[in-house]
Amino acid sequence: MKDLLLIALFAALGAGAAGLLGWPLVRMLRRRSVALSLLCVAAVTVLAMTAGTVAVAQAMFLSDHDLGVVITVTCMAAVVSLITAALLGRQVVAGSRALAVAARTVGSDAGFAAPAQPLGTELAALSAELAATSARLAESRQREQALEHSRRELIAWISHDLRTPLAGLRAMAEALEDGVAEDPGRYLTQMRAEVDRLTGMVDDLFELSRIQAGALTLSPSRVSVYDLVGDAIAGASPLARERGVRLEGGRVASEPVDVDGREITRVLANLLVNAIRCTPEDGVVAVAARREADEVLVSVTDGCGGIPEPDLPRVFETGWRGGAARTPRVAGARAAAGPHHGDTGAGLGLAIVRGIVEAHAGRATVRNVAGGCCFEIALPAGVAVGG
Repeated sequence: MKDLLLIALFAALGAGAAGLLGWPLVRMLRRRSVALSLLCVAAVTVLAMTAGTVAVAQAMFLSDHDLGVVITVTCMAAVVSLITAALLGRQVVAGSRALAVAARTVGSDAGFAAPAQPLGTELAALSAELAATSARLAESRQREQALEHSRRELIAWISHDLRTPLAGLRAMAEALEDGVAEDPGRYLTQMRAEVDRLTGMVDDLFELSRIQAGALTLSPSRVSVYDLVGDAIAGASPLARERGVRLEGGRVASEPVDVDGREITRVLANLLVNAIRCTPEDGVVAVAARREADEVLVSVTDGCGGIPEPDLPRVFETGWRGGAARTPRVAGARAAAGPHHGDTGAGLGLAIVRGIVEAHAGRATVRNVAGGCCFEIALPAGVAVGG
């Protein structure tokens, strides 16, 4: 037992001396190549093993022949270990370089190009993480491009919609100043209508900016969806009569919802005005509300003739106006009433609808039906009193 302890002591002294000599070298190479670091670690390990073996052999007073055998075996093991460490280091470096080349493709238009050569477990996991990051960046870039396209369209349309009524207001104001207006009262009435229209556009822009900035403050309370629909229909009735469109709201259930009544009334008003303006004269705009599971679904169906299927995903985008089927028409009576520049909005109403509904943890959808479109909003249902 004493001999074993003595051997262990000599081996520890020899290996410890080699380790102390090799540690500064390992520290110096920690920021260098991984292959060089692996080779250095292997070299220190082999040196420690060799030093310990030689120290024990010397302490045991082995013959020259036996000592030579021990040293030869140890040196051969050291050579094999160093060669193995060098090959492993080259493999790790090759995989690292391949991954670095692949990392340059993260977020590119072509997508992440995974390394062709096999990788170790850790590098393979890193490659998978880079691929997922590249996919998220691609989705983010697509959303950014879509938003940028919508922003440009919105700016162009807003500029047009502001320039047209402003030009008309200026022409009417000059006519009144020069005294050439045959019916000043009619001009003043039209000027007031155009100012109201411009005010509505500015209000819509402000509301949309609040929604997109996350600054929309809701004051929810429990109300009946029947009352909300009734208020919206009452507000839209004058426009419906002017356009010759019939409003129907007979299939509306008295279901409770926990919402901001003012904001949801605005949502329904936007949907109704949009539907009325796009429905031909003598057409019907129908409003319905029903409960399904834990949601209350409110739908507004118009007679616009439908939306092309490729355009359906864009309906709620900022600035979307659609094609001829969804172009608001000018009522004949108003078209003949004097200077008029159309009722085309800035394409903000449906974007505001979606923003407000989603702020209530709901959703807004649209689908084509026979003869027109059905816009539907889903709101979280409240618990009926006493239910």
